Amino acid sequence: MANIIEITDFTAPELDIYARLSETQLFHLYEPGQGLFIAESPNVILRALDAGYEPVSLLTERRHIESSARPIIARCPDIPVYTAELEVLTQLTGFQLTRGLLCAMHRPVLPTIEKVCTGARRIVVLENVMNPTNVGAIFRSAAALNMDAVVLTPGCSDPLYRRASRVSMGTVFQIPWTQAPLSPGLLKSMGFRTVAMALKEDSLDIKDPRLAAEEKLAIFLGTEGDGLSDQTITLCDYTVRIPMSHGVDSLNVAAASAIAFWQLGGINAPQ
Repeated sequence: MANIIEITDFTAPELDIYARLSETQLFHLYEPGQGLFIAESPNVILRALDAGYEPVSLLTERRHIESSARPIIARCPDIPVYTAELEVLTQLTGFQLTRGLLCAMHRPVLPTIEKVCTGARRIVVLENVMNPTNVGAIFRSAAALNMDAVVLTPGCSDPLYRRASRVSMGTVFQIPWTQAPLSPGLLKSMGFRTVAMALKEDSLDIKDPRLAAEEKLAIFLGTEGDGLSDQTITLCDYTVRIPMSHGVDSLNVAAASAIAFWQLGGINAPQ
């Protein structure tokens, strides 16, 4: 039976995770153990549950209890479900909930790079991509366009941040990923040829057939504005650029990622 709890006291400590703790504080909540994160919207929460993530509690607009929140509540009968009208929840959290539903979940222990890359043909490496919207959009494109895994350097935004997972439409729970220090040399030792997406005059055109034909590729994408570091570009096997027109010199990293994944994902490789 669902444990429905009407919110009457904004200061209740069990609501701290929704009302008073930042995402960074949730990340570090149980150190040295794993912290919490907040998933937002029914589809994102369902994908997290499908992937085995463990829920702690739900916060939902009252009218969704018998509609969009119902299948989630049915799958999590033993956790508290805090509820109120939308205006109360907006006042509590400081923002308007997307489709009126949040779920606090335990963070998993991240896998090693070796485990994430085992059996992969195409992986994505993000270097210091700090905008959570871009990280979420890149995950969504990676999942849709034939990428097998994502590796993020420590300077990247966390894929489990609420905005990142929501923009990804929950694909951060579907595609293997980890966050760890990385150099192209490690991936080369695992059999990957490495591609630096960068605006260099001597770069290969992204449509060069040799790229899509590679058996294993690691595609490196850099931070917003500055792109990849010179060191990373130097260490990669290929430097690749997307041709531009009308005087445009670059694309947003999320838009560039979608083009790169479509062209290099092996879909177009000679058979």
